[in-house]
Amino acid sequence: MRNGLGVCGTFALVLGPALLNLSSAAAQEAGVPKMIKIVVPFSAGGSNDLFARAVAQKLGARLGTNVIVDNRPGAGGTIGTEAVARADADGATLLLTSTSFATNAAVQAKLPYDPVKSFAPVALVAKGAMVLVVGNNTPYKSFGDLMKVAKDGKNTLNYGSAGPGSIGQMSTELLNSVAKTTSLHVPYKGISNAVTDMIGGNIDFMITTFASVGGQLKAGQIRPVAVTSQQQSKFLPNVPPIADTVPGYQVDVWWAMFAPAKTPSPMIAKLNAAVREVSVQPDMITLFAQEGAEPTALTPEQTGAYVGEEVDKWKKLARERNITVN
Repeated sequence: MRNGLGVCGTFALVLGPALLNLSSAAAQEAGVPKMIKIVVPFSAGGSNDLFARAVAQKLGARLGTNVIVDNRPGAGGTIGTEAVARADADGATLLLTSTSFATNAAVQAKLPYDPVKSFAPVALVAKGAMVLVVGNNTPYKSFGDLMKVAKDGKNTLNYGSAGPGSIGQMSTELLNSVAKTTSLHVPYKGISNAVTDMIGGNIDFMITTFASVGGQLKAGQIRPVAVTSQQQSKFLPNVPPIADTVPGYQVDVWWAMFAPAKTPSPMIAKLNAAVREVSVQPDMITLFAQEGAEPTALTPEQTGAYVGEEVDKWKKLARERNITVN
């Protein structure tokens, strides 16, 4: 009797801590690190940060581990991205970044990492179209109106962007390249100043994200005349794609998750499945919609192919249009 109670007591001592750490133990059995850090190479408050924090919270619950976000801004995203490239390949350090991952590779001559070889793609979290907008005081009521002037070599059209090498500049220069048009780039330190100047009549047009001009569009201060996706966007269903007039043109903004190169493929597969599962939850779809984006269902291999194509596309354009950032 006494020995039986002693055995039960021993089991209680063993099971107590085990039950308290059940989710952590389950995570360890599945090969998931005790803590996962998602590095965002930009300051808090932007889309990369918002998406990362929402994904982190849900991944933690899904994987039974702690997931935190580490903002490491600087050098256009290079500092945080390099930190992940140099991290241990054990699944404990991830990168959540956006289209600038590819455009930086195109316009910066010397990066401290290789955008393809230094990383293992995990998942394409979300992607969406951009929008081409014109000032209300311009005569351009449609994308066709703008193109007629842009094709005139003597035109004085100008466009704004958030700065050299930004996705706004790259998207517009791609349009100039494909459509054989001309327009003068007016770079700004941030997109908000460019939008203000457009409203004031100093900028003719720009290509930017939905979120950057959402308030101005609702207020009727600027006009949307085209979207950059191949098909119409559900967020601006009455606005035609540029591709309807300029075949072959397409630009999507995207957000993706990466791990350091040589991270074991079973870990990558596990993370990909978890990201895809949490990204389609209703509150995540609502969050993505604020940026005019939707979740994707790409595998790690498909994500790698997609990002590789993006890097190649923007590198080619940067060479053709002589776009560089010191």
